[in-house]
Amino acid sequence: MSRLRRVSRPAAAAAAVTVLAVTASGCVTVHGEREVLPAATKAEAARALKDFTEAYNAAEAAADPAKDAKQVTGPFGAINQAGLKARAERKKDGDELTAPTPLKLDDAKFTIPKQTGWPRWFVADTDSNKDKNGSFRWVMVFTRGGLDQSWEASYLAFVPPAKMPEFKKDKDGFAEPVDVDDAKLAVAPKNLSEEFASYLKDGGETFEDGPYTSSWRTKREEEAEKAGLVTQYIDEPHNSGDFAPVGLRTKNGGALVFFSTRHYEKRTAAEGLNLRIGPDVRALMRGDAKSAVTLESAAAQTALVPPKKGGTTSQVRVLNRVQGLTGAKGE
Repeated sequence: MSRLRRVSRPAAAAAAVTVLAVTASGCVTVHGEREVLPAATKAEAARALKDFTEAYNAAEAAADPAKDAKQVTGPFGAINQAGLKARAERKKDGDELTAPTPLKLDDAKFTIPKQTGWPRWFVADTDSNKDKNGSFRWVMVFTRGGLDQSWEASYLAFVPPAKMPEFKKDKDGFAEPVDVDDAKLAVAPKNLSEEFASYLKDGGETFEDGPYTSSWRTKREEEAEKAGLVTQYIDEPHNSGDFAPVGLRTKNGGALVFFSTRHYEKRTAAEGLNLRIGPDVRALMRGDAKSAVTLESAAAQTALVPPKKGGTTSQVRVLNRVQGLTGAKGE
């Protein structure tokens, strides 16, 4: 499991403020879900970040996914919970696990959009003690499905400070969320997951070259066939529920979008050769890997999507990808 396994389900959304509409009969009707309102107050956002960090550290220290299950969701949650499950299995089997360094998140900058309905979400851009030289920050999406639900971390990205865009904000400092089917963007957020899965398989011009796009495709091609080992890849969109994309309008008319995908990597060994199975993979594996193992993983991409200009579209730039093992199947 990747180290990101602990970073489970990134959270994003906010509490509703009600609007009172007086009916003809004089009764008062509550329609908070119809009004455009800030997803959260800064105090609520700070509390959500604090609650997440405390639960995350407790889960890491105990190797117990139940301790932060209510603070994570989406691709981040899938990775986090699977990683903790692997650690729990290894601990039960007597493996000596290295004690984790508690996570510290400070210098938090909250970008809170105005939204209607549920879920609601916001973005936290934070400094982390996991990065010793300040080369990147933890950028997290927190989501909330309703007033009776807690904030959960659904997306996580590691972004260099200089690469974070400026967001479009109103006079009160609140950001603008983009619709998932926004036709003014080079790619609508709802299509990014499918477009990315297609790009990984066949290439194309939708995404800029970089470490998370062209370089990753090249690396997979190089590792597809090695002495005694064949690796096959399947990439799938993951675009609904807690894995749905979210995005914020940037000052240039584009958007910063978080979206999810699923990946499968089947490794088949030549006859007479043994597969090398790591301890985290073995802890999550179903079946017996006699000749092949299929690794299952979730991934969260953070991308800058430019606006369409003059009827033409520019390429999407993937700023970061967080991918982690969520399961394995032996054959």
